[in-house]
Amino acid sequence: MTSSTRYAASPYRAAASPYAEALGRVPVRRAELPLLGGLTRYWDYGDPDAATTLVLVHGFRGDHHGLEPVVAQLGGGLRLISPDLPGFGESTPLTERDHDIAGYSAWLRAFTAALGLRGRVVLLGHSFGSIVVAATLAEDAGERPDAVVLVNPIGQPALAGPRGVLTRLAIFYYWLAAALPDRLGFALLRNRVIVRVMSEAMAKTRVRSLRAWIHGQHDSYFSAFSDRRVVLQAFRASVAHDVSEYAARIPEPTLLVAAVDDDITPIAAERRLRGLFPDAGLVEIADVGHLIHYEKPVEAARAIEEFLAAGDAAAEQGESA
Repeated sequence: MTSSTRYAASPYRAAASPYAEALGRVPVRRAELPLLGGLTRYWDYGDPDAATTLVLVHGFRGDHHGLEPVVAQLGGGLRLISPDLPGFGESTPLTERDHDIAGYSAWLRAFTAALGLRGRVVLLGHSFGSIVVAATLAEDAGERPDAVVLVNPIGQPALAGPRGVLTRLAIFYYWLAAALPDRLGFALLRNRVIVRVMSEAMAKTRVRSLRAWIHGQHDSYFSAFSDRRVVLQAFRASVAHDVSEYAARIPEPTLLVAAVDDDITPIAAERRLRGLFPDAGLVEIADVGHLIHYEKPVEAARAIEEFLAAGDAAAEQGESA
């Protein structure tokens, strides 16, 4: 299978996006870069000459579509660059590195360097992307961003969360997918019933139309990975690491956008995580779990905009001092 494979029709895929109109107003350009033996495809939204650029890193088994609701709310006056992680969406796998934290960190450094960005640069990671961003910045290598945003950050080991039992089941699921013959293992990873169970477990909204759209997004993109090896390597990385390992080594101003009802990292752990960073703020969003980007993108965007504005004000004050 390739990442461009199309899947059978799902009734949820017809659900209208509540963010389509806003996203349609944001200019977008599609491009690609050869990196570490793979081809990284990315989407370049907003003003290409903006003074501030956000580089977005999506979560496990997702692709750039997942963060588009946030992009739709942030478009004005910013440039937003959103790649598909290697081996997911339209990006091909790496051939020079594994798809583990070290490999994805090397890829992110190579990606941002190849972009040759000017002006203010902000790295944003969601969920697994928060681990990738944090691990990348914990290494004293490459160019540093001006600020960091982590949405639904993985703030403690996955097995320590309130749904540790479900994490253990997920570990068994991915172990079984690895143990089975290739064709059967691949089919298990793409099983629509299991994807729906994951989607139902994560969605908190009671709005039927929004819930249907979220299920459609997972139906469409949650199985858009290149091969079994990639998804298994990335899963092991996602449960073996968390942001708390790296926080103390990230000096940049950091914003944590956390969900009060997140089952993967409870809000108490996010509050502890904030204290591990040298310079971090925490915004708590109520009535949402691990899908802030789908269910509360407006609130997330407002928090990000306020964080960026505060940084601008601090920079101006420093220049005038």
